[in-house]
Amino acid sequence: MSDKELSSCRAFVFDAYGTLFDVGSAVAKFRDTVGDEAERLSAVWRQKQLEYTWLRSLMGDFTDFWTVTGDALDFAMEQTGKKDPVLRAKLMETYLSLDTFPEVVETLKTLKSQGHKLAILSNGAKHMLISAAKSSGILTLFDHIICVDDLKTYKPHPDVYQLAVDQLEVDAAEISFQSSNGWDIAGAGHFGFRTAWINRTKQPMERLSHQADVVLNGLDELLPLIEAPQKA
Repeated sequence: MSDKELSSCRAFVFDAYGTLFDVGSAVAKFRDTVGDEAERLSAVWRQKQLEYTWLRSLMGDFTDFWTVTGDALDFAMEQTGKKDPVLRAKLMETYLSLDTFPEVVETLKTLKSQGHKLAILSNGAKHMLISAAKSSGILTLFDHIICVDDLKTYKPHPDVYQLAVDQLEVDAAEISFQSSNGWDIAGAGHFGFRTAWINRTKQPMERLSHQADVVLNGLDELLPLIEAPQKA
């Protein structure tokens, strides 16, 4: 993707978890309580959370992301030997106020000040997204918070990406989609979005049909590639 092509995008749509919000920050806040299994608990929790969204979509057995997150945590806690109802409750509560990555707030403020349309497109339940965005001070920067609650299926199903087209009233080719998840980038690219993969952890490219148009180390690297929209 060239700078010129990216600059022509009329809207910038962001995945939430792992892209704006640091999913590892929930367990990190209780590292002393969890102990040596903290990293494994966090990793298993996230992996099962993703797997359950995909499996439920394939099964046609939708339940909201809050429930999925709790089920994934229960699995992770049992696998790591940390079956503690008090800790579970604290971890779930913390998921409503996850930390943002360091560059997120200023990047979003800059994009907003330039006049771009901004939206979140996430598998997260609406109340989870609003709570996390409000807690981190970025809620008012978005024109739309788009979730799958009414659609009742999860990314990377094409119908989820269509929600952004419908709500933003912008063609898919005029939307730049940012995600830290390679599978999400593949799904969005397959649908027709332009894509920026926020690859903070230097992961290899997914072996799927669509690859990212640009690969960035952080959201702030998006800014030099775009321009403020021309005023009429």
